[in-house]
Amino acid sequence: MTKVRQRESLSPLAMAWRRFKRSKVGIAGGVILLALYLMALFAGFLAPYNIATQHRQYPLQPPQRILLLHEGRLMRPFTYPMVRERDPVTFRNLYVEDQRNPQPIRFLVRGERYRLLGVFTTDLRLFGVSEGHFFPLGTDRFGRCLFSRILVGSQVSLTVGLIGILLSFSIGILIGGISGYYGGWVDTALQRLIEVLLSFPRLPILLALASIIPPRWPSTWIYVGIIAVLALIGWAGLARVIRGQVLAAREIEFVQAAKALGSSDLRIILRHVMPNLTSYLVIAATLALPGYILGESALSFLGLGIREPMASWGLLLSDAQNFESLRLHPWLLTPGLLIVISVLAFNFVGDALRDAADTKLA
Repeated sequence: MTKVRQRESLSPLAMAWRRFKRSKVGIAGGVILLALYLMALFAGFLAPYNIATQHRQYPLQPPQRILLLHEGRLMRPFTYPMVRERDPVTFRNLYVEDQRNPQPIRFLVRGERYRLLGVFTTDLRLFGVSEGHFFPLGTDRFGRCLFSRILVGSQVSLTVGLIGILLSFSIGILIGGISGYYGGWVDTALQRLIEVLLSFPRLPILLALASIIPPRWPSTWIYVGIIAVLALIGWAGLARVIRGQVLAAREIEFVQAAKALGSSDLRIILRHVMPNLTSYLVIAATLALPGYILGESALSFLGLGIREPMASWGLLLSDAQNFESLRLHPWLLTPGLLIVISVLAFNFVGDALRDAADTKLA
């Protein structure tokens, strides 16, 4: 009896949080997402080099190891510099560790200047080496640090979804809400428009819209353009679901009572209809975010998305387009691994939120 009374005394939000905590997979996904967004937030501080800095003498260098033992002696974390040699048979570049010259890894070192959190400029970096270079995840074909480019690229890949969701959900909620609340010829016209949009194949229309973006635009404009393209094709399905939710909500007694008392349509929608859709919208947003990450990655991979000098995970993954490149330089697949991890984390959190919103569960 005590447990029943305690359960009844909890607020709906507290009950939802209690159900969410039971999902270990959901908690793990939330921790992963928190780590990824913190990584994106402090990318400039964590990245040892500027994303545009080219080290021409180290093209496609493999990742350098972080070691603690040198000639049997325990040392502070260090790495061995890589020496480039030419294979006499295949004439390919080979990299060999120079184990005679260990380079200690130092923390809070000075490097190239960057803008921290978009507020002030600094040259402080989390780690680096005093001599030579240190590439934790290797370099690309131009000798640029892949680790630094992945960190800065996460700012694009992880924020495209957030801004795209905000834009597409605003359009979907507006169109779906008007369609469901007013009904009649308004509902019919809007639903026919949504059906036309949903009848087009997603990938071809995505490529067609992306190809409209002028290639001469600055990088920031292209970023905004990609978000707009993804939002324009992502609102139709949500609008149809919102329309069904509003159709059901407008028949509830307290909504009818508000109409009888003379409340305005806007007040009824904001005060009585929309609060009943909040839990669904949160879950839908969490489950839709991976689609935006994958959409941006696909466009950038095909050369129609983010372009140089910006970086994104999809753009970085375009360097690994053939089996020969993957066989010789497997570290170029690291951005793809992060895409998989982030998409799975969003899906885990979305599934946990869906179970938490289920009031039938204790």
